[in-house]
Amino acid sequence: MSDFVNQQNARPGGYDKVIAGIAAQNVCPFCPEHLAEFHKKPMERRKFWIVTDNQYPYQPSKHHKLIIHAEHIDHVSKIVPEAWTELYEIVQELVDANSIGGGTLLMRFGETRFTGASVTHLHVNLVQSNPDDASYDLAVGLRTRVG
Repeated sequence: MSDFVNQQNARPGGYDKVIAGIAAQNVCPFCPEHLAEFHKKPMERRKFWIVTDNQYPYQPSKHHKLIIHAEHIDHVSKIVPEAWTELYEIVQELVDANSIGGGTLLMRFGETRFTGASVTHLHVNLVQSNPDDASYDLAVGLRTRVG
């Protein structure tokens, strides 16, 4: 049992094995001191957030960005007003830079048994689905577990 990841919420197909390995180490994979060990995509550090591409994107997605709080927090009640402002700015920049004409912002916080998150460290998913992908099912779209 790990305080930092929830293996039951890890998607199958390889990501579940990664989360199991992290659980065995009982470290937070999103804390800055561990992030580079588990995440190999380029990262941009801001004052309150770390911005990167998701290493295990939801499928089929055209863009899947992670915006990870730079400190280990697990609840929205711990986000200071300046961090909310910076998050807004980051989202706007990502939408503009990636020409995201429509997408989803998903922030999971608190107890992972309620959220479907595999990592307890507060983070935001910015996702644009890819309806042009051959695997895209119009009736289903892009799915992930929430709650």
